[in-house]
Amino acid sequence: MAGKRNYYDILGVKRDATQDEIKKAFRKLAAKYHPDAGGDEEKFKEVSEAYTTLSDADKRKEYDQLLMFGGIPGADFGGSGGRNRGGYTYTGTGDWSDIFENIRNGDGAFGGFDFSTIFGGQPGAGARTNRSTKGGDLTMTVEVTADEAFKGAQRKVSYTIPSTGEKQTLTVKVPAGAIDGGKLRYRGRGEYGANGGPRGDLVITTKVEEHPLFKRDGADVRMDLPVSMYEAALGATVDVPTPDGATCRLKIPAGTQDGKTFRFRDLGAPNVKRKGSKGALFVKVRVQVPTRLSAKERESLEALRDADERNYRKDVEGYGA
Repeated sequence: MAGKRNYYDILGVKRDATQDEIKKAFRKLAAKYHPDAGGDEEKFKEVSEAYTTLSDADKRKEYDQLLMFGGIPGADFGGSGGRNRGGYTYTGTGDWSDIFENIRNGDGAFGGFDFSTIFGGQPGAGARTNRSTKGGDLTMTVEVTADEAFKGAQRKVSYTIPSTGEKQTLTVKVPAGAIDGGKLRYRGRGEYGANGGPRGDLVITTKVEEHPLFKRDGADVRMDLPVSMYEAALGATVDVPTPDGATCRLKIPAGTQDGKTFRFRDLGAPNVKRKGSKGALFVKVRVQVPTRLSAKERESLEALRDADERNYRKDVEGYGA
């Protein structure tokens, strides 16, 4: 019996290996030798028969007893499939053509072992299955301007079906309120299915160019409004543009501080998730300080400064050295 290999040798595990270790070893070897992955079919049969025995508690116990008395059932796998060796009859895995068909159809064959865990969720690597399967999704990007994203737009696009090479065209309707990175799904316009399966989808991502004034936050729109220090101090009324091309009137109270934000309901972008509704327009005041002064302006400001008795830094005084 020298040189004969037993099932433990075939799987490369020790005699006291746990079921997890046996399953892990089989998983590795099955992925290597599976015929649908371009492996050796005879070696795949060998490791599968070893796993069939060692993964079953009763069969493994019987097998270990035979090894203890010097028998090596299943050794030198190949010609007889491990049957009738040393007077021992072992019922093997059965008809291999049926077993391979079961594997390709996604059915179990070896003690409930799931081959989809090896082949990425498919019934086998490059599986040849008669089951109908849905085609894969195709993706593409459509670019629109910021104004088109606010109002909605249409684009006629062309794309190629990878499996057939055929060109297909589609009119894409970009909804009003579209956001950068938004998804449009056109069902049944993707890759063809197999064996009569349905087509996949065409998923289009909208790429929206940046607006020079408005910044999107979903359906909400934000903008900065420059005002002079005189307007902030004395108060003012300013016409503010809105995303739809109109204007709204903002009353800036006297003494408004830089960064003050005003909210206008329903003057933002259309909400693509809630038809008929709009987000808000947020206007942030940005106080502008002149960088150059005329002699007259400087004289006037100096006079105002000298007459101002307010203590603007009272909250920070006393913290210095």
